[in-house]
Amino acid sequence: MKRLSLTVLTAALALMPMLSQAQAFPDKPITFVVPFAAGTATDQIARALGNSITAETRQSVIIDNKAGASGFIASQNVAKAPADGYTVLITTNTTHAANEHLFKKLPYDPVKDFAPLTALGKGGQIMVVNLSFPARSVAEFIALAKKEPGKYSFGSGSSSSRMAGELLQQMADIKLLHVPYKSNTLAVTDLLGGQIDMMITDTATGLPQVKGGKLRALGMSSASRSPLAPDVPTIAEAGVKGYEMGYWFAAYAPARTPPAVVKRLNELLVKAAKSESAKTAFYEPTGTEVFTTSPEEMAKFQAGESQKWGRIVKAAGIEAE
Repeated sequence: MKRLSLTVLTAALALMPMLSQAQAFPDKPITFVVPFAAGTATDQIARALGNSITAETRQSVIIDNKAGASGFIASQNVAKAPADGYTVLITTNTTHAANEHLFKKLPYDPVKDFAPLTALGKGGQIMVVNLSFPARSVAEFIALAKKEPGKYSFGSGSSSSRMAGELLQQMADIKLLHVPYKSNTLAVTDLLGGQIDMMITDTATGLPQVKGGKLRALGMSSASRSPLAPDVPTIAEAGVKGYEMGYWFAAYAPARTPPAVVKRLNELLVKAAKSESAKTAFYEPTGTEVFTTSPEEMAKFQAGESQKWGRIVKAAGIEAE
């Protein structure tokens, strides 16, 4: 009995620093690292959640945009950061489901290098064209593309945007020229200028341009119409039967972050995602659905999504770079 009591006491003493750390967390500013440029949907959700967490904890949340290289820079930065909970990656399926199928070698491991915290949201995308483009519907766009294969281009600044375009080509049996960008906002800039013909982008980036009368919406990539644009049909409705492509947001800490800190971060992020301020600042204006999980559920969700994206990449015939 004495030996058992000593073992229990030793274990309890070992846990005390971790519990104390979690109870005090956060006692200094947290940095949210975002793989995409300011103004993107990922940047917007990071800022909305950061504001809510600051109100909750009285600690600042710093947004650090490390755009470029398909999220490599930001992901690698967080993977190598101290595992203390003060550096968090706010990201999407680009870095943690698609990249491993699009590139032969990554400078980070999307599973081994990270501790999943929670999912943050999910949604559909919007297919937009320049106002001068002759097509006024998805069917007209497809007809033009079939008539002159390879003539028309589509831009993308994220894996979700690219895969949406690739899936459209595959399912509509058309050939488009893909033009990659560091972010969707940069692609939209060129779309506005007429340098590219079309893109399928997140609603947070594309819909304001449509409502501002600067771009024309042809369709939604989701299974159902967006309440923010009820007059815009889904791409499936518009003639590409069975078409559906979405995106999701999630948060990760560096691997080996103490479980008690992971739990605390999960609590803070889930509460922030469900807060009225985040709802008003991000979720409702962008048509993004609140979607949160436990760390364990996020790990399982990510594994399933990786398999799904792998199938899409293979079916699209995309060679890993």
